[in-house]
Amino acid sequence: MKATRYLLLLYVAALSLSSASCRRSSDEVWDDSKSASRHMSRGLRTMGGKHGDSRAVRYKDEFMPEDQGYTANRSAGSSAQEFVPLSDQPYDSQVAMADFVSQQPRETPGDPGSSLPGISAFKDPSTNQTWANVFQNIHFDYNSNLIKGQANLDIIREVAAYMRSNPAVYVFIEGHCDERGPEAYNLALGSRRSNSVRNQLIQEGVNPDNLFTISYGKERPLMYDHNESAWSQNRRAEFKIYERY
Repeated sequence: MKATRYLLLLYVAALSLSSASCRRSSDEVWDDSKSASRHMSRGLRTMGGKHGDSRAVRYKDEFMPEDQGYTANRSAGSSAQEFVPLSDQPYDSQVAMADFVSQQPRETPGDPGSSLPGISAFKDPSTNQTWANVFQNIHFDYNSNLIKGQANLDIIREVAAYMRSNPAVYVFIEGHCDERGPEAYNLALGSRRSNSVRNQLIQEGVNPDNLFTISYGKERPLMYDHNESAWSQNRRAEFKIYERY
């Protein structure tokens, strides 16, 4: 009798433990399901762009917050990093030509085996009156590689016409920036400016093998004053010329 009662108690205890175990497993599964649901929801919101406060920057004062030492009302002589506006701009006699890769020249001046000397042999246009009248500087707006304005376009066409008529003339196009912004950024911007001019000249029919580019960033300013008048002269593309006889 005692043995029967003892076995019955063991059976009830085992049944209770089994039931409790099932309930705990069910609760744990439910908690895991809710946790997985939360993580999945968060992942979907992230993929859908709902996570964080990212936004497009459309004005330079948004790109240069005051906590980095910049203010919305900067004086003309203050320092400012160059910025990249994301908003579209209306186009009026302007050309953006640095965003595609044009045909590269077959040889690089100064390289071993090249028939052309290095850039040091290329002359400033001011050394020749004809060149000085044709190869004038192209100027750019702040933080821009757009060739804008009728004056710049007229220079491009004059240069293209001269080079088409003088196939023995080779040109280095130098990209320059004003003093504001990091050195590495300005070297890249100068490269975009020189390539904009090169690409536009190619569009005007100039032989790509006669056109080379280099960027000096902000290293070689024409004007050393710290104001917009000087900066506007320093944002430029210059030409250096070599004529093979």
